Amino acid sequence: MQHHAPTQNQEPTITGLARLLVAENLIEKSVAIDAVRASEKGDTPIIRHLIKNQHIESKVVAKKASKEFGYPLFDIMAMNLSFLPTNLVDAKLLLKHNMLPILKKGNRLFLAVSDPSNQVGIDEIKFNADCPVDIVIAEDDKLAKLLDSLHSKHEEETGKYNELDGFDLDELDIELINDDAKNKAEDDVDTGEDEAPVVRFVHKVLVDAIKMGASDIHIEPYEKIYRVRYRIDGILKEITRPPLNIATRICSRVKIMSSMDIAERRVPQDGRIKLKLSRSKSVDFRVNTLPTLWGEKIVLRILDATSAQLGIDLLGYEPLQKQQYLNALNQHQGLILVTGPTGSGKTVSLYTGLNILNTAERNISTAEDPVEINLEGINQVAVNYKVGLTFASALRAFLRQDPDVVMVGEIRDLETAEIAIKASQTGHLVLSTLHTNSAPETLTRMRNMGIPSYNLATSVTLIIAQRLARRLCGHCKKPTQLPPAVLMQEGFTEQQIGNLKLFEQVGCDKCNDGYKGRVGIYEVVPITDKIARVIMDNGSSIEIADMARAEGYNNLRTSALEKVAQGLTSLAEANRITSGNH
Repeated sequence: MQHHAPTQNQEPTITGLARLLVAENLIEKSVAIDAVRASEKGDTPIIRHLIKNQHIESKVVAKKASKEFGYPLFDIMAMNLSFLPTNLVDAKLLLKHNMLPILKKGNRLFLAVSDPSNQVGIDEIKFNADCPVDIVIAEDDKLAKLLDSLHSKHEEETGKYNELDGFDLDELDIELINDDAKNKAEDDVDTGEDEAPVVRFVHKVLVDAIKMGASDIHIEPYEKIYRVRYRIDGILKEITRPPLNIATRICSRVKIMSSMDIAERRVPQDGRIKLKLSRSKSVDFRVNTLPTLWGEKIVLRILDATSAQLGIDLLGYEPLQKQQYLNALNQHQGLILVTGPTGSGKTVSLYTGLNILNTAERNISTAEDPVEINLEGINQVAVNYKVGLTFASALRAFLRQDPDVVMVGEIRDLETAEIAIKASQTGHLVLSTLHTNSAPETLTRMRNMGIPSYNLATSVTLIIAQRLARRLCGHCKKPTQLPPAVLMQEGFTEQQIGNLKLFEQVGCDKCNDGYKGRVGIYEVVPITDKIARVIMDNGSSIEIADMARAEGYNNLRTSALEKVAQGLTSLAEANRITSGNH
C-alpha cells in the first residue's frame, strides 16, 4: 500500500490493516511504524514485513482481515496449481503486491490477497486483468510461498523463449540474417526514425507468433481493412488490424528482411528470414508474397527445427503403427510413402524417420521444395525449376552419389515415380510423399500415373496416411454423453461403447477454443502378401482398403475414434478431419 512520505522527524501515518492490528493490540504501534518505514524504502508490503519478521502470525492476520473486511477466508494451499489463471496478470505485479488470481468465472476474476486494505494493488491488478475482481483472504506466508514456486515454475517452463517475455520492442536485439548485401544496406536505411514503428510492429508480430505456438502468419490487405492472422493448431485466428495506410511499409519491411526485391510487386516472391533470438536460439521463417487486388498478401511459415527431434513416441502413433513404421525403416530397401493434405504433418513424420536413420554408417540425401528443416548429417538439396533442378534430376544425381537412404519431397509426375521405384528395387531405402486422402488411394494414384501394378506390389513396403487433430485442453475439457445408437452410427464398436468416456471442448484462458496442441491420426498399411496380390490383380482402392481392414490395419476413421475414446480429442474434431473417411 502506498503512503505519503512524512517530513523529517514526523511519525508516519499507519493506515489500513496495520492500523486495525494496532487498535486490537495485536502488534505494538512502534512495530507498525517500523513496518511502514520499511515499506516506503522498498517494495515489501507492510503485512509481508510484519509476518516475515515474526511480529505476528500469518493465520491471525488472515482471520482478522476476513472478519473486519467481510471477505471469505480461503485455504490457498488446497488449490491445484495447474488450474490457476496466472497468465491474466503480469507476474511482477502479483509478486509486488503478494496477490494471486485463483479462478476466472465468466467475466470475474477471484483474487486471493492477504491485505484487503491495499486498494492500490487491487486496482492495479484489476486494470491489468481488464475485468472486475472478487476478493478472498489468504494467509500471507502461504501466498508468498505459492507465488515464489509459481514464478520459478514459469521461468523453467518458458526457458525456451524466456528472453521474449517482457521485452521492450524499442530495444529488441534480433539479428536478421540475410545473404544479400544490397538488402542489408537497405535494411539499415529502413530502420530510420520514420520507420521505427513499422519495424517494431513487424518484430512484435513475429515474436508473438513464436510465443503463441503459431505455424503460419497471414498479413492480408483488403479494400477497407488490413489484418494479421495466425494459424494456431491448424485453425486461422485474427490477431490484429493495423492501420491500412502502413500496409505498403509493412510489406516492404518483411520483403527486405527476407531478401526479396522490394521494387517488384507484380509477381509472387519467395524468401527466408532467420530470426536470431540469442546466441544459441534462432527461428526460421519461410516467406511468400502474392499480388492481390488490394496489395501484396504475405504468408510466413514458421519452421520449427525442434519438431524433427520430437521422436516417434510423441507423434501419436498407436504401438502397433509405431512398430510397423520402425520395421519399414530398418529394411535396407523399399519405398515408404507418407500421404495426406497440406499441413497434416507429413514433413515431421518423414524427418522423424530420417532422424532415426541418421547415423555415421548411412549416406542420406534429400530433394525438397523448399528445404524446411536443416538437419546435420543429411545432404539436403532444394529443387530449383528455373535452372532445371527438378525432383527427378536430383534423384538421378543421388543415385550416382552412393546413397543408402533417399528422400524425395513429393512424387508429382511419372518420371519421379519411376526413378523412385527403380531406386527402391536396387538396394536403396526411399521415402516420399503424395497428396492423397488415404493409404489405398495412394496406390491407385501411382497406377494412374503410369506405374505398372507389379512394380508397386514389389517396391512399396509401407504407406502412412495422416491427419492432425486438435488436442483437447486438459484444463477445461468436460465429459459428455451420447446415445449408444448415435455412437454406433459414428463408427464405435459395441465393445468400445461399454466403457466409453467422451469429452468435449469448453474453452479457458490456457487454450484456444477448448483445444491446445495437436495429435497425429494415422493409417499405417504395410504391403503384406495378401495386399500385394490385390494390387497385382489391379484391385481398386476400395478392394485394397477392404483387404487392409481384413488384415487388421485401422483406417483413418477408426484411428480418430480411438483418440476420441482415449480422451485426447473430441468427436466433433474427429468428424472434422475424417469426414470423408467413414
